[in-house]
Amino acid sequence: MSDLKQSAFNQFSNLSARLNLDSGDAWQVHDQALVMKKAGDDVVMLSIGDPDFRTPEPIVDNAISHMRVGRTHYSPALGELNLRRAVADYESRISPLACSENEVSIYPGVTSAIYSVMSCLLNAGDEVLIVDPLYVGYTPILTALDLKVSVVLASPEYQFEPQLNDFKSAITDDTKVVFINTPGNPTGAIIPLETLQALASYCLEKGIWLVCDEVYSMFTYEKPHISLRTAAKQLENVVVIDGLSKSHAMSGWRIGWVVAPAELTQHLGRFSAMSIFGCPQFIQDAAAFALNNDEYYVREMCAQYQTRRDLVCARLSQMPGVKYLKPESGMFIMVDISPIYKDDKEFAQKLLNAEKLSVLPGSAFGTGTTGHIRLSLVQPENILTEGCNRLERFLQACLSDQ
Repeated sequence: MSDLKQSAFNQFSNLSARLNLDSGDAWQVHDQALVMKKAGDDVVMLSIGDPDFRTPEPIVDNAISHMRVGRTHYSPALGELNLRRAVADYESRISPLACSENEVSIYPGVTSAIYSVMSCLLNAGDEVLIVDPLYVGYTPILTALDLKVSVVLASPEYQFEPQLNDFKSAITDDTKVVFINTPGNPTGAIIPLETLQALASYCLEKGIWLVCDEVYSMFTYEKPHISLRTAAKQLENVVVIDGLSKSHAMSGWRIGWVVAPAELTQHLGRFSAMSIFGCPQFIQDAAAFALNNDEYYVREMCAQYQTRRDLVCARLSQMPGVKYLKPESGMFIMVDISPIYKDDKEFAQKLLNAEKLSVLPGSAFGTGTTGHIRLSLVQPENILTEGCNRLERFLQACLSDQ
């Protein structure tokens, strides 16, 4: 092949170049831990957010039964009507404002839902306002779409809850979308009703879309989840994204949804028709069954996560030199290790090397959690206890070296 032809085949799109990012800061330690574990090392994995619970058997049986009767063909771009109605019923139960299936669209996971929403609301160069700290998966989406990103900092001083005045200060005449996440990943913070209500009204007044990722909505502890649809007095600018990955231990099933004004939903349907072209019928059938028969399973899993949270927090309270905030929801705990160690990436790496304990550095999620590590609760209590033992031993070693 000539040099000219060879060089032509080395040229790729601007989008692929924007996504050619080094994600090692976020996942380097986790990836090394996986290699070590595969090689037979006794590694404790507290660095991932994939639930360790099995999908409840009745949901699995429902999917299998629908496969056997032939529900294995193309589905509508917006999603199967039975699932859209199940989502609308669920949203109507948790919100004072009724939801129609005409406001619901279905996706292979929340990430796909977020990408679709942002693609239909924003053009390249448009400004989106996000909250720091944030889930690391948002960054590739916003980068792929070539958006201008501005940030509201949610600091530990306010338990990682973003403040209304900070939103108002950060919103400019160029802001097209405000993108929030409650309950939050990685912090577990729940944005209060008053803040959501005022922010929705302010964005409506300014002609700005308010998009909320609520994928941890069913995993709250002492405080209830407040949906944006519950808080907002009007819904013209409100978009809610949710799914079953966390709440029903269905991360590999890839089911998420968007609830949005009907006109936007039509645009989302056209976008889906030329991109994902629908989700598997039998998975959507099982997801509808899950939403209509889920109270016991979700309650049981949530209770077990709360027990795990309390166990780890009790152990952290006894450890030297660290601070933490007890999360209000979710499956993670952010631990402030800055009094002992300034570089959270280096801390996570040395912790893996010394104790074979894998955690994520907080700086992977933004400025607000720099100097922290994220501990995942998706392990049985005996594994969490062993992880705490290893963390405490490492902290004591760090202090003795100072």
